Amino acid sequence: MQKNKLQARNRRRSSTGKSSSSRHFSSIAKGFSKLTRKLSPSWAACIPLAILIVGAWNLAAVAQEAADAPPTPEELQGILNAIWVLVAAILVIFMNAGFGMLETGFCRQKNAVNVLAKNLIVFALATISFWAIGFSLMFGNGNGFIGGGGWFLSSTDPATYGLDPFPAGLPISVFFLFQAAFAGTAATIVSGAVAERIKFVDFLIFSLLLVGIAYPVTGHWVWSGEGWLGGIGFSDFAGSTVVHSVGGWAALMGAAFLGPRIGKYEDGQPRAIPGHNMSIATLGCLILWIGWFGFNPGSELAANEAVPFIAVTTNLAAAAGGITATLTSWIKDGKPDLSMIINGILAGLVAITAGCDGVSYLGAVVIGAIGGVIVVFAVSFFDRLGIDDPVGAVSVHLVNGVWGTLAVGLFNVETGLFYGGGIGQLISQIIGILSIGGFTVLLSSIFWIALKSLFGLRVTPEEEIVGLDIGEHGMEAYSGFLKETGGLASAPGNLSGNPGVAGSQIP
Repeated sequence: MQKNKLQARNRRRSSTGKSSSSRHFSSIAKGFSKLTRKLSPSWAACIPLAILIVGAWNLAAVAQEAADAPPTPEELQGILNAIWVLVAAILVIFMNAGFGMLETGFCRQKNAVNVLAKNLIVFALATISFWAIGFSLMFGNGNGFIGGGGWFLSSTDPATYGLDPFPAGLPISVFFLFQAAFAGTAATIVSGAVAERIKFVDFLIFSLLLVGIAYPVTGHWVWSGEGWLGGIGFSDFAGSTVVHSVGGWAALMGAAFLGPRIGKYEDGQPRAIPGHNMSIATLGCLILWIGWFGFNPGSELAANEAVPFIAVTTNLAAAAGGITATLTSWIKDGKPDLSMIINGILAGLVAITAGCDGVSYLGAVVIGAIGGVIVVFAVSFFDRLGIDDPVGAVSVHLVNGVWGTLAVGLFNVETGLFYGGGIGQLISQIIGILSIGGFTVLLSSIFWIALKSLFGLRVTPEEEIVGLDIGEHGMEAYSGFLKETGGLASAPGNLSGNPGVAGSQIP
C-alpha cells in the first residue's frame, strides 16, 4: 500500500515537472520568435550559428583541459634549450649585417654595391647548400672522416644527425638553423679577402662549394661525435679553426690566385688603399661583437650556468684585443689606427672562440691581448708577402684562429700546459690545425683553379678601375655623390699627404 502511494506521488511529480518544463520551453520559444521577428533575416540567421560556435568552443576547451598535463622538468629544460639556441642562431645570422658593414666601409665606394651584394647573397647560398648536402656530410651517420644520410634535412629521426630525442636533445630544426648560421660565416670570411676584383659569379660558385663540401667535411672531423680529430682529443668549442681558420685558409688561397688590386703595389712596396666609410665599418664591428654572444655562448647548445660564463670570457678577450691592437699600432705607426682597433677587437673574439668554455677570466684576457698584437703585425706581414687583403680577413680569422686553437692547449684550466695538464692537449691542437689547414688549402685551391680555368677569376682592368658596382651590377651605392678622383691627396685637411678616404689617387 505504501509502495503504491509512493509510485502515484512520483507519477504526479513527473507529470507536474513535465508540464512545468513544457511551459518553460514554450515561453522561451515564444520569446525567441518575437525577437527574431524584430530582427532582419541576416541577423536572425546569425543567432543559431553563434550558439553552435559557443558550444563547440566550450567542448574544445573542456577537452583541451582534460588532455593537457603540466610539463615535466625535463621538458621545460628542453624547451628552454631550444629557445636559447634559436635566439643564438638569430644573433649569428645577424652577424652577416656586421660583415657587410665592415667590408663595405673598408673598401672603396665604387665597389660598395658589389660588397653588399656578396655579403647578402652568400648567406642565402650557404643556407641552401648546407640544407641540401652540407648538414648531412657534417653531422650525418658515417665514419671518422665523412658523414652522410638524411639529405635535404629529410629525416625526422634525431639519431640521423647525431642528436638525442627531445627533450634530452635539440629539435632537428633548431640545430640545423644554428649550424647553417655558422656555415654562412665561413663563406662570408672569404668575401673580404677577395674584394674589389673578383667576378661575382666565381664568388657565388666558390661559396656553394666551400659550404657544401669543404667546410662540412672538416667540421665532421671535430663536431660530429664520431670524427677522428674529436677522437684524439682535439678541442675547438665554437670554431676558431672549424669556422674561422677554414674561412681564412680559403680566403688566403683566393687572394693569392687573384693577385693584388691595381695600385696596391708601387715599385714592389705596398700602398694603403683607404676605405671610404669608417663609420659603417665601426658599426659593423659593433654588430659582430654583439653577434658573438650568440656564436660562443650559443655553442653550449643548452641554457645552463655555462652560458653567462662563456659570454664574459668572450667579452674580456674582445676588449683586451681592441686595447692591445690600439697600443701596438700607436707604437708601431705613430698614431692609433681605427682599422686596427676594429681588427684587434675581432682578433680577440676569434682567438677566444676555441677555448671560451674552458679558460679562466685571466686566461681570456691574455688570449685576447695576444691576438690584438698579432693582428697588427700579421697585416703588415701579408702586405709584404704580396697578399692583398682589403679588410684583413686572413690576419683576423686565419692567424688568430690558429692562435686561439693553440691557446686551448696552453690555457685550458683542466688540460692546458700552463695549468699542469701536460703537453698532450697542445699536440692534439697542432695536429688539428695542420690537418684541417692542409685539407682546406688543397680543396680550396682545386676550386679556385677550376673556376679560373672555366670563367676567369678576375674582372677586367677597366671594370676594376671604374668599379665593380658599374661593371658587375650596373648601379651605384651613392648615386649623385662625388666619386673618388685623383689629385686630392694634398688637399687641405689631408695633412699626412696620404690618399684620403674621399679622394684617393689610387684607381
